[in-house]
Amino acid sequence: MKRILIIGASGFVGNALYKELNSYFDTYGTYKTDNTFYEKNQKFFQYDMELEDISILLDNLKPTLIISAIRGNFNSQLDAHQRMIYWIQKHTCKLIFTSSANVFDYFSNYPSYEFDKTLSDSVYGRFKIKIENALMRLPLHKYVIARVPMIFGAMTPRVQEIKTCYELKAPIEVFPNVIINTTSMVKLSQQIHYIINRNKKGIFHLGSTDLIYHFDLIQEICSILNLDDPIFKQVFDSNNDRYLAVLPRDNKLPKNLQITTQQVIDSVILK
Repeated sequence: MKRILIIGASGFVGNALYKELNSYFDTYGTYKTDNTFYEKNQKFFQYDMELEDISILLDNLKPTLIISAIRGNFNSQLDAHQRMIYWIQKHTCKLIFTSSANVFDYFSNYPSYEFDKTLSDSVYGRFKIKIENALMRLPLHKYVIARVPMIFGAMTPRVQEIKTCYELKAPIEVFPNVIINTTSMVKLSQQIHYIINRNKKGIFHLGSTDLIYHFDLIQEICSILNLDDPIFKQVFDSNNDRYLAVLPRDNKLPKNLQITTQQVIDSVILK
């Protein structure tokens, strides 16, 4: 049985992956801050990447698969991933790295596919690219880069933020000329599960197969949540339409694991 270690398993994405995988694999996770629930759970280990060396945990646990879903200080993350990569080189182990559509945010005229060149204007995007480039120096069977767009769903932080803004009568920030694709946390968890089961390798774009304007998406979500007359703050970061979308083309998953924008919208009210 695969022994999986999820780095950042107390976070939103990491915890969803832990719940998806725990029944099928020997799954462990890390958490940062003191938490009674995680302290009592023997499958979780406290780990602060700014103070500790991840290699110590890897030497003790000896995972066959690491999933990186950690957040925090970029320099500390870079150091932690460099140590993971060094450890993977010497052991029978693979790394799944949750990357972002932002690795393409310099390119605004078209959506991006798996083997397009990465280039970013943002600090966040450039940080993700650094880790991707380090991973791609490994043999192909040693890594999966999972590029993920905006995540929506019933309990996701983005939907909770929309509800909070509405309740406070605060404006909801939207980008009328940004064209995106998106996904749900449920579908993303299933996709990662499939990638693990089938021992897939390389780069995957785990977003919806179609595109939508960000403003239209948020309006649809407000409508399905029955939020009447929400206040929108329209942000124009360019005069023209720009794309921030990662579409699957070369490494497509089976039809039942693909998702459309409408299914993402519907997932907002599905528990």
